[in-house]
Amino acid sequence: MRKTLVLLLSVLQAAVCLTGCSQTKSTPVEGKKVAYIMYMSSSSIFDLWVESFTKTAEALGMEADAFFCNDSDESLRSRIIRCAEDGYDGLLISHGGADYSWEFLTQVLAEYPNLKIATFDTSFRDGNGKTQTIDGVVQLFQQDSGLAAVLVEEILAMYPEKERVNILQVQEENYIIAFDRRQIGYKLYESVGKIRTLEQIAPSDHLSPVSSMEEVTKATLEKYGEGEIDAIWCCYDAYAQGVYKALREAGSDIPMVSVDICDEDIAFMAEGLNWKASATTNWTLNGEFACRVLALEMAGQYDDIRKALSYYESPGMWMEIPSVLVRQEEIMSGENITVRNLSEVAADAYTDSSYMPTCDWMDAALKKRK
Repeated sequence: MRKTLVLLLSVLQAAVCLTGCSQTKSTPVEGKKVAYIMYMSSSSIFDLWVESFTKTAEALGMEADAFFCNDSDESLRSRIIRCAEDGYDGLLISHGGADYSWEFLTQVLAEYPNLKIATFDTSFRDGNGKTQTIDGVVQLFQQDSGLAAVLVEEILAMYPEKERVNILQVQEENYIIAFDRRQIGYKLYESVGKIRTLEQIAPSDHLSPVSSMEEVTKATLEKYGEGEIDAIWCCYDAYAQGVYKALREAGSDIPMVSVDICDEDIAFMAEGLNWKASATTNWTLNGEFACRVLALEMAGQYDDIRKALSYYESPGMWMEIPSVLVRQEEIMSGENITVRNLSEVAADAYTDSSYMPTCDWMDAALKKRK
């Protein structure tokens, strides 16, 4: 009887060993749970972000969720706390407020030290407005100064005979971090005398940015004579939509350019009128980029994050997603173009993913999804 029990025990131990061996994880993050938490409401570009973030997470063996907070800082903070309490392993937080993100996230990580966080378009500043960092948290941004610069270059190309181009600038400084970062790229051209800013305008009502910007632009155009405004540069596409409507109503042929892109922008550009170009990033790639960074954080592979293009040690752990220019003629060269099939007509740079952080196990897992 004793020999029989020993034999049975040996069989059971062998079975356990085999089972354990067969369950070896294919990636270090397999079985992890992650979430994308967005301050704003859902939109076409952020839906693309969610889809690619989720597909990338699943390809790496993770479970992913997405939450939109409808432009509420309170909802954003509450959702972050709830996810931490519910045992999520990683959070990608988008568009957190500069006035609270550093202190708030520092407190969250102190209470949940095993949680990993990456952020997008979120600045870390202390009570004195000084830039701060959080150990282990990678901050992601679009290459905002580059987005601004390629648009200025496009305007300058419209007027090769002019030493200085007169621009009506649609911009808000000290409003959100992305706009401030874009202003850096714009002001470089101002500082060397290539452009002159006639004035800076912005919507008076942020709850209705398109209609508000339309009214502000109408009033502004009345102040200038024919030929005084060479072009209109817009820091944000929702504002640009209002500008475009005002230009059409006025029957003006002043060219305009804008940062960011969505289906409505593409439809306006396809009309072949004032809206000449948009500077953007590929929002499908953005979601994958963010998921890769978060996964490498959870795997503790910060060296692989550091190897990626545009990684900076100072002023903090932050990375930039390269900017791409989409021209009106590209939009007009295709049919039924939206952000979902923009790659069909955009330049090759739009689908370039060489800047993505990666490693051997990540490459292997992502190849299998195809």
